[in-house]
Amino acid sequence: MDFVKKGDNILIIWNKSEQNDIANFVNEIKSIATEGNVFLENSTMINDSSRPKSSFDAVLCNLIPPHSVEHSDSLLSLIIKILKPSGRLTVKDNTDLSSTLKLNGFVNVTKSADNTYIAEKPKFEVGSKVSLKLGQKPAVWKLDDTVEEAWTGGNNDEIIDDDQLLDEDDLKKPDKQSLRVCATTGKRKACADCSCGLAEELRGETKDTPKSSCGSCYLGDAFRCATCPYLGMPAFKPGEKVLLDLKSDI
Repeated sequence: MDFVKKGDNILIIWNKSEQNDIANFVNEIKSIATEGNVFLENSTMINDSSRPKSSFDAVLCNLIPPHSVEHSDSLLSLIIKILKPSGRLTVKDNTDLSSTLKLNGFVNVTKSADNTYIAEKPKFEVGSKVSLKLGQKPAVWKLDDTVEEAWTGGNNDEIIDDDQLLDEDDLKKPDKQSLRVCATTGKRKACADCSCGLAEELRGETKDTPKSSCGSCYLGDAFRCATCPYLGMPAFKPGEKVLLDLKSDI
C-alpha cells in the first residue's frame, strides 16, 4: 500500500464491516506504518468533535468490505479538516468522486482502475492567512502628460484643421425640393395613393397640372366635385402651381 508510510498517524473510516475484516485490515496497515498510530471511526458516528484538526497524515475511507460508506460533502469537509497540510486521503467508491473531492478542497486527485481515489489536502491549513508584501511604495497609476500640458501643446500630436474635414459638396445648401417629404408617411417616400406629385418626382417624371372642367377647383373643397384631382388640397390662385404647406402640419 503506497498510500501509507512509516510513522504516519492514520485514520480508518468504515461502515457495516465485519470485525474480522476490520482487524485484518488494521493489522495490515500497522505492518507498513510502523511507529505510527492507527485509529478507527464509523462513518455514521464521526463528527467535528471526534478528532482534533490537522492530526492525521492519512485517512483511509471505505477500503474495508462491504464498501458502504457514503461520501457526502459533510464527511469530506470533515476529513479535510482533520488531515494535516499535504495529508493524503484514500477512498474507494464506484461513483465518480473527482469533482466532489475538488469541490471540497482536495488537490492532486487521481483515480486507479479499481475505483480507488487518492487526493491530497493543500500545503496550507484551511482558513489560514498570509500577508501580501506589496513593497515600500504604493502602486499608483501615473499619467505621463497632464491635461494642461495636452491643451497647451505639450505634445507633438498633429492637429487637423476642422475646415479640411468638409468638401465643397458638404457646404452647398440643399434644394428645398430634395427635402420634400410625404404628408402621410412623414418620409421621402410616396404613399400608395399619392396625389401630391411626390411619386412622380421620385421617379423623375413631371406631372402635368390637371385642368379644371368647372373652373372653380381653386376655391377649395366646398366648390370641388367628388372626382376633382385637387380634392383635399388647400385653395389656391388660378394658374398657381399647387404645393402642400407641410409647415402647418409640424
